[in-house]
Parts: sequence; structure tokens; C-alpha cells
Amino acid sequence: MQLTILGAGSSAGTPAVGCRCATCLSTDARNKRSRCSSMVTLDDGQVILIDTSPDLRQQALREHMQRVDAVLYTHTHADHLHGIDDLRAFCQLNRCQIPLYSYPEAIQHIREKFGYTLREPCDFWDLPVLAAHVVEAPFEVCGQTVIPVPVMHGKIRIYAYRIGNLVYMTDVSEIPETSFELLQGVEVLLIDCLRETPHPTHVSLAQSLALIERIAAKCNVLIHMTHELEYHALQARLPAHVVAGYDGLQLQV
Repeated sequence: MQLTILGAGSSAGTPAVGCRCATCLSTDARNKRSRCSSMVTLDDGQVILIDTSPDLRQQALREHMQRVDAVLYTHTHADHLHGIDDLRAFCQLNRCQIPLYSYPEAIQHIREKFGYTLREPCDFWDLPVLAAHVVEAPFEVCGQTVIPVPVMHGKIRIYAYRIGNLVYMTDVSEIPETSFELLQGVEVLLIDCLRETPHPTHVSLAQSLALIERIAAKCNVLIHMTHELEYHALQARLPAHVVAGYDGLQLQV
């Protein structure tokens, strides 16, 4: 499969509105980060989307996306959920209902705030046509076994996801000991790295690197970064098995 980073940025995106720091003024495309999301493209062309950022439409146009076959939600904060209405385009293109998967509280939030999207297919495709599924154990999506990995985002329990030997872990502040068992043997890890200084609900650069060493994946990619981390300065400091992610980065898994 192939993973494409749709957005490597934090909730504010980069450049940040009103900021004139070196990162925000940079002309390098790797310093222009839309809100955090990724897609997994399988060998048969099916697409599993991880989160729907508010920038989903622009991300889809940039990556020439033609379909979405399923969505895995890590949690329901605005920068990971509020592009849900843009799934309408893929329902229209393919005349299909798109299944959504997440933990119970996240699915309940979607039902309460975006209930209009949860509909059965009919002749009317001007709204998203989605189906919500609660998952609390390994499940099958597009022929792949997906393992939810519980992690902490401050005081909230959210999900990272493992698909084969790929793990996608955003917005993490702590990994419970029981979840480390689900990470054994991972080869490709995408992991939260908000900024240089500590934060109550996200790991910092030093904390992210410490988790990377414990998980021991062969390839590690930093995501969900603020404008405080300039791409070239950051990449120069990283060990060989860690790279700074950027919008459009593709990984073969």
C-alpha cells in the first residue's frame, strides 16, 4: 500500500494567520502545512482516509483524489473532523455510501453534530451519504485488518490506527503501557510532533523522539507540526531513521 500525507500541520496550519516568522514566510512547499490528515491507497485502488481535515477539498484537488472507500477517525476535534462535508464529492462521484469508524464517544459526537451526513443511499446525492460504525477491537476495512490503538490526547482517550506494519498516531500526549503491545513489529510510524516546547495534550519533539526509540520502527515520520518547526532546520537535527513529514509526502509500505 501507499500512504500519502494530505496535511502535516497542526490546528492553525502553516503559515499561521498574521505570523511573519521564517517558517510562515518560507517559499519552500515543505513549510506549507495544511491540517493533519493522510490517505492509504491499496494495491486495488481503494482509499482509506484517516481523518477529514477542514482542508480536505484542497488536499483532494492537490492529490487528484477520485474516491474514498472508508474513513478512520482518530478523534473529533475540529482540525480532524470538520472536513466531513467534503466527503459529499466522493459520494457523488462514485454513487456510494462511505463508512466511518471510530470509538464510541467519537461516533456519538458525529451523530450529534453531523447527523445530516448519516444517510442511506438514494437518488439524492447533494449531501454526504455516510454510515457510522463503532469499533473497539480489530476490524476489517477494504480487505485490510485495522487495529485501533488507544492513546491519550491530554485527558481524552483517542485512537491511533495500525494497518499491517503501518501505524498512524496523531495528537498523542501519552501511550498506555497496554497499547505498546499493539505496536510491536511496526515498520512505518507516523507520529505527532507538535513543537519544540512541551504541551499538555501533544508530545514535543524530544518526547516524540523518545517514543520513536521505544517503538523501534524502521521508518518514522513526524506529523502535526506547528510553524515553530521549520522543515530544513528540523530535518538537519533528526537521526537517519526519522524524517520531517510534509504535505504530499508518499510512503510505500
